[in-house]
Amino acid sequence: MEKQLHLNLLASRPPMAGGFQSSSKMKMGPGRKRDFTPLPWSQYFETMEDVEVENENGKDIFRVYCSGSHGPVLLLLHGGGHSALSWAVFTAVIYSRINCRVVAMDLRAHGDTKVKNPEDLSADTMAKDVGKVVEALYGENPPPIMIIGHSMGGAIAVHTATANHVPSLLGLCVIDVVEGTAMDALNSMQNFLRSRPKTFKSLENAIEWSVKSGQIRNIESARVSMGGQVKKCDESTSSTSVSNSIGEGIIEEEEEEEAEEQSNKKRMKEDDQEVKKESIFTWRVELSKTEKYWEGWFRGLSALFLTCPVPKLLLLAGVDRLDKDLTIGQMQGKFQMQVLPQCGHAVHEDAPEKVADALATFMVRHKFTEFKEGYLC
Repeated sequence: MEKQLHLNLLASRPPMAGGFQSSSKMKMGPGRKRDFTPLPWSQYFETMEDVEVENENGKDIFRVYCSGSHGPVLLLLHGGGHSALSWAVFTAVIYSRINCRVVAMDLRAHGDTKVKNPEDLSADTMAKDVGKVVEALYGENPPPIMIIGHSMGGAIAVHTATANHVPSLLGLCVIDVVEGTAMDALNSMQNFLRSRPKTFKSLENAIEWSVKSGQIRNIESARVSMGGQVKKCDESTSSTSVSNSIGEGIIEEEEEEEAEEQSNKKRMKEDDQEVKKESIFTWRVELSKTEKYWEGWFRGLSALFLTCPVPKLLLLAGVDRLDKDLTIGQMQGKFQMQVLPQCGHAVHEDAPEKVADALATFMVRHKFTEFKEGYLC
């Protein structure tokens, strides 16, 4: 059971029985409907821009979302299959807490970033991307930067820091990725990816699935971030395969809604047959095809993390995720650790305020910044 809880370190996995599952039906009261309509990025970030980066094959274009104009930069790196939008709600919260700037970027082959070689997701290439985007944004004299990464993004953050791609590095925060549990999880990752719906009939449907399956436990975050995980299909898909794949992923509502659902089956079937190609959504990233890079992201990660010569914060969804190297390092005071219970793997989406509070306290303690005037910590 313990291993099962750690299986998903590349994409957020629905919780196992005995965990959050009991609240996946969300006791909302009889007849009450939740709102799964998408929310715009502009509700959480101030600006969005495409950053051009030169490489040997031409230009790569990285999508970034930003807030703030002074203070240290929080450079946010998302997990596998996600996008910069997974940091949206967190950004609004942390920006209200401390003086800072926020830059959340879509990593290569993710979100709306367009690169010449999207198949290359090696840790080395992705870490270099981060350095190039920082240089493109700030030139030769970047402001102090703290890199914060979740899951795959946490691994890339560590690789970026140890390779010194960000010379003005202030600190490092890694969220819910530990070498030991990540390596153990890789053997089961393909099975998990196969279990997900392959398509959704709408973005609202994808948001609904993410919440009901437990992938994202914060409905507000799901409404803004799922648009970065899925896209409209390029090719037409039969209505049968669409409805089947969605049906596998969606967890049914409360029992009192089942009768209504049965009565609507005929109408839903007719609607499915009219689904047009442009209204069918699928995953932006085929994570199953990135398997050859998984080990390179996580192998040796604990040792690399411990050798980073800057203050470090490790945020975990469970203390049992610590491996031997990190347990010893933590006892020696080489980094600060905080456990945020009752969260899924997407800690910063499930509990953005708790993550923001932990990060703000860490940064103020190290005198990287100050709390905003009027904010009561």
